[in-house]
Amino acid sequence: MLLRMLLLCSALLAVVGVTAGQEVDFNRDIRPILSENCFQCHGPDENAREADLRLDTREGLLGKDEKAAIIVPGKLADSELIRRITTDDEDERMPPRDSNRSLSADEIAKIERWVTAGAQWQQHWAFDTPRRPEIATVKNEAWPRNAIDFFILAKLESTSLSPNEPASREKLIRRVTLDLTGIPPTLAEVDTFLADQSPNAYEKVVDRLLDSPRYGERMVWDWLDAARYADTNGFQGDPTRTMWPWRDWAIRALNDNMLFDQFTIEQLAGDLLPDATLDQKVASGFNRNHMHNGEGGRIAEETRVENVLDRVETTGTIWLGLTLTCSRCHDHKFDPLQQREYYQLFAYFNNTSEDGGIRGGNVPPLIQVPTADQTQRLNELAEQIGKLSEKVKCAELTQFKTEQPSEPDASKPAEAKPAPDLSDELKQILAKAPAARSSPELQKLIDQFKDDPSGYPKLLGELKSSIDQQKGIQDAIVSVMVMDTLATPRETTILDRGLYNKPKEKVSANVPSVFPGLPAEAPQNRLSLARWLVDSQHPLTARVTVNRYWQLLFGAGLVKTVEDFGVQGERPSHPELLDWLAVEFMESGWDVKALHKLIVMSATYQQSARSSAEVNEQDPENRLLSHGPRFRMPAWMIRDHALAVSGLLVERIGGPPVKPYQPPGIWEEATFGKMNYAQDHGENLYRRSLYTFWRRIVGPTMFFDSAKRQTCSVRPSHTNTPLHALITLNDVTYVEAARVMAQRIMRDSENSTIRLETAFRLATSRNPDGKETQILQSRLAALMQQYSQTPDEAKSLIQTGEFARDETLDPVEHAAYTNICLLLLNLDEALTK
Repeated sequence: MLLRMLLLCSALLAVVGVTAGQEVDFNRDIRPILSENCFQCHGPDENAREADLRLDTREGLLGKDEKAAIIVPGKLADSELIRRITTDDEDERMPPRDSNRSLSADEIAKIERWVTAGAQWQQHWAFDTPRRPEIATVKNEAWPRNAIDFFILAKLESTSLSPNEPASREKLIRRVTLDLTGIPPTLAEVDTFLADQSPNAYEKVVDRLLDSPRYGERMVWDWLDAARYADTNGFQGDPTRTMWPWRDWAIRALNDNMLFDQFTIEQLAGDLLPDATLDQKVASGFNRNHMHNGEGGRIAEETRVENVLDRVETTGTIWLGLTLTCSRCHDHKFDPLQQREYYQLFAYFNNTSEDGGIRGGNVPPLIQVPTADQTQRLNELAEQIGKLSEKVKCAELTQFKTEQPSEPDASKPAEAKPAPDLSDELKQILAKAPAARSSPELQKLIDQFKDDPSGYPKLLGELKSSIDQQKGIQDAIVSVMVMDTLATPRETTILDRGLYNKPKEKVSANVPSVFPGLPAEAPQNRLSLARWLVDSQHPLTARVTVNRYWQLLFGAGLVKTVEDFGVQGERPSHPELLDWLAVEFMESGWDVKALHKLIVMSATYQQSARSSAEVNEQDPENRLLSHGPRFRMPAWMIRDHALAVSGLLVERIGGPPVKPYQPPGIWEEATFGKMNYAQDHGENLYRRSLYTFWRRIVGPTMFFDSAKRQTCSVRPSHTNTPLHALITLNDVTYVEAARVMAQRIMRDSENSTIRLETAFRLATSRNPDGKETQILQSRLAALMQQYSQTPDEAKSLIQTGEFARDETLDPVEHAAYTNICLLLLNLDEALTK
């Protein structure tokens, strides 16, 4: 037991990088102590600062000269800070008793060691531009497959832990397929990989997955959470909005491997790009994904300001990894971010024409976004209308003498005849170019000349039909909220405690002083801000981005607090690896697919997920990565997994949101009966989860532990509650998937052993062992007996869901296999990546 405790302490110390006798590092060891215990009163917030003492800066600790210093390097007795944290006088001891904070003996010892060693001060690590570190040196040089592994192994070799053996091929293809596409591999894909003995067999799988259209659908989910995407505005009325074309843009961009710097620029400022395309304008809708309060009595300007605040804070979370919200009302308590600087960022987003007015659904500024089919059909109709218009004009020149709006076409031989005795209204209609006439106007001409035998009424009818079709398509084109820029910029002021009606002093757009500034010639607009974020000298964007992608693949970031790289955030478990990846990402041209390939090709990623009780005790969260990632799949992936293995999944990309099965009364209860959930039918029941209609005030019921999509969310929740099992065992989606999965295996073979093995492989991507097969056979026999005695229960079970049942299958047998398949879909192995 003592040995185990020693090993545990050793591993934990290694994670945070502290061992007895090791030199104390200011960023690693001292700043967290000061931040937690001192910055509330002696930190960046000038208004909350006491005694004019600041401990978050070098000058505040070490002074301009030794006389002004509260720390004298190398001299404990002369350092006022040491006296204050060690004195027995409660009136002078810091932190004071009423702060409810205190320093432990170990923390005091660290500060003393730091002072004795020379009190070397460092800027917070996250605010220094990343530099590519040297590849770590390791003893076991045979293990690493790429640079990532050297950093991981070096940390492991400093502990009692060692890396795991590689995962089995079945486990590996399942893991990487789920990670890169969000759905499991097919049995054919597993078999192909198992049969491929070439050295690059795994790399071929990875390349295929990165090229799959399923890749963008998988990667966009996390981006939708971050972008707070939903299909309604939120708040009490929660009207429906149309933002799915922006979602589809993001899927296309990810599938096309749009480089992350361009991905950033187009979403933050696509509308400001020179000669911006329709897609780039749509991309700027990222900034409009926030909630919009349209409740009765709501003050428009209050809503508008809240929307701008949301854009600032979303940008801060996604690209800076900082808690900017803290600076909305006052200087940040922990990080070097002033309230003034918050509103300087606010100024970049404060100049769109959105006025905060109370409207339902989409709120201007808007842009129409036709589909490819709509665009093609409109082009065809425009050409058709042009030709018909010329024919009508020629017909009218031969029959009527009309007041033409322009010179007649000399190339068309015709003799003008005196116009009949027409009403003034009809003469005015005839005076217009045929293509400029409205549908009702054309109908009036058709009614007037319906008995004319010349063919003129027929031409009018054809023209009207084409114009009606054109209008029908134009009316069906969806509008999307986007950004624009006012000709005259709004005035931006600091807002007292963030209140819209409490303006203080004026500010101009600018970036926080802790970061490198914008180029002198850059205009102060969103486009410059976006380009600044992806500049190679920016200290945070690349780090924050690679950290989120690491989290996507390993369950936790190298910085666990992916939303907070500030002083209160967690220090990286592998700081050199984080910086190496950040620099590699930038130097690759911000190539996301290359980053994903680099990570999944590493030996670190390919390790078996098996771990012993001893390893779990030493490193319970696997931060040292001595074995492969293992955690519950997100709810959306569990649903897509069930649809895929059953054969129900409809793999059509994009389009309007769909409404699959949902328990009755959910919307009604949340909206006091004002909104009813109208479930879809047919293929829409089996679309991928990301296309599910998302109502902000009551999200889709099957997505437990998902982000609420009300504000930016970048850290997913991994939990295991009874609610999960309640859904995956009883929800219509899963029972129907099991029924159709059973139908699939029953059609493929009449042999029960083959059926059970196939079902097990579909659910887990591997063959069952002998004991597992025996358990399944025994359970099948029991179910057959049960349903033989209760045929009505069997019939009820196999009628679950709307997908057509193969009526040639025996109901009792079908029900038994349905139960088996539902069991398999609920195995821990099937629900866990």
